Amino acid sequence: MELYNLTLTEIAKKIKDREVSIKDVLDSTFKRIDEVEGKVDAFITITREEAYKEAEKLQQRLDSGEDIGVLGGVPIAIKDNICTNGIKTTCASKMLENFVPIYDATVITKLKEAGAIIIGKTNMDEFAMGSSTESSYIKKTKNPWNLEKVPGGSSGGSAVTVSGEMAFAALGSDTGGSIRQPASYCSVVGLKPTYGLVSRFGLIAYASSLDQIGPFTKNVEDAALMLNVISGYDKHDTTSANIEKKDYTKFLVNDISNMKIGVPHEFVKDGVNEDVKASYNNAIKTLENAGAKIVDIDLEYAKYSLATYYIIATAEASSNLGRYDGIRYGFRAEEFNDLEDLYNKSRTEGFGEEVKKRIMLGTYVLSSGYYDAYYKRAQQVRTLIIENFKKAFEKCDAIIIPTAPNTAFKFGEKTENPLEMYLEDIYTVPVNIAGLPGISVPGGFDRDNMPIGIQFISNSFEEEKLIKIAYTFEKNTNFNVEKPNI
Repeated sequence: MELYNLTLTEIAKKIKDREVSIKDVLDSTFKRIDEVEGKVDAFITITREEAYKEAEKLQQRLDSGEDIGVLGGVPIAIKDNICTNGIKTTCASKMLENFVPIYDATVITKLKEAGAIIIGKTNMDEFAMGSSTESSYIKKTKNPWNLEKVPGGSSGGSAVTVSGEMAFAALGSDTGGSIRQPASYCSVVGLKPTYGLVSRFGLIAYASSLDQIGPFTKNVEDAALMLNVISGYDKHDTTSANIEKKDYTKFLVNDISNMKIGVPHEFVKDGVNEDVKASYNNAIKTLENAGAKIVDIDLEYAKYSLATYYIIATAEASSNLGRYDGIRYGFRAEEFNDLEDLYNKSRTEGFGEEVKKRIMLGTYVLSSGYYDAYYKRAQQVRTLIIENFKKAFEKCDAIIIPTAPNTAFKFGEKTENPLEMYLEDIYTVPVNIAGLPGISVPGGFDRDNMPIGIQFISNSFEEEKLIKIAYTFEKNTNFNVEKPNI
């Protein structure tokens, strides 16, 4: 067994116990990257030199008896829309192709304080807009389970680094399922925390009321540890929740005998792949056999989540991306006649097709003649969805639904039909609309041996329930043990 085969928790313990050096761990990690990166194209930037310099400093501190943190010496990958001081942060866009931040996002500061080593920035859909990582300006990331298929998106690169064992954990961002859906497609754990639990300071915004940073890991234990590190109040983020910090590793208990799991049968009735549906039904039986009580719930408004999401998300994207004008920073057209021409050409040349499409949609729904008909109404429906979830959680501790209606699809299969692509997010967007936490865990494989994800959702700031249920499910199935053959 190679060091890169170990989990985050296992490798952190080996480093702390002096069984291996931090350099040994980096050597193993970069050996793996050199072996498979050319096949999967998960990274935009690899920070090999910086990683070895940091490893040397951490090893010296460890050798002198200093505590180097719970993630001391562990290689971590970062989605390329999270600012890293001195390291290029592109959002996989021509617009930010050469942007180098002068500060770290709060989550990066927290990772560094915990001793983690940043090994690179991962590929993504441009400005996090997409469900397949196909809209990246830089490259197309491949699914390690089948190189002809997409890894999901928009955090596809981060999911692949963990699935392909090129990093022990990775950070992604989730606006409408961008952590959970690629986690499902790549057979890893993907956690989207409650809105406000993890600081968004330093995350380049797509849709500010929906975006949330979260981890990809090999198992639920590692997800709990990562959440411990990155969660917490941040004065730099006005949406950050000032609540008591929890130790989520305390809820890694294989016992859900006193818990109620809600099943929204009507919501999971149509348009679901038969293999996904079978895995979903098996997951419900697994939880029931583990002692949970299964209860029927009604999410009558959840079916409106997708339409609501694409109005709110595009509206906020239109506003957030207005700052890229060719003047302050980012891509600037070389030839232009006047100020208006500079704006026009810089944005036309700097943004990709999917981003331009969403900006146009967002500008339309915010325009004076359509604001009330679309944006205002979407916010009203959002309130109904939030209330719907609150009512459901009066009957249960958590909800189980598939992470995605299908398994990973082939490149180009859905790019000509945007609606079909958007429907891949049908089971993830309600969580973002309501600001709830959700976790996707490996739930089996389809007839083509492509991964299937099972999703658990809990009430706001009750991640401990997710950890407990997901951990129990994992221990009773062991789907996460399977690895892609690349």
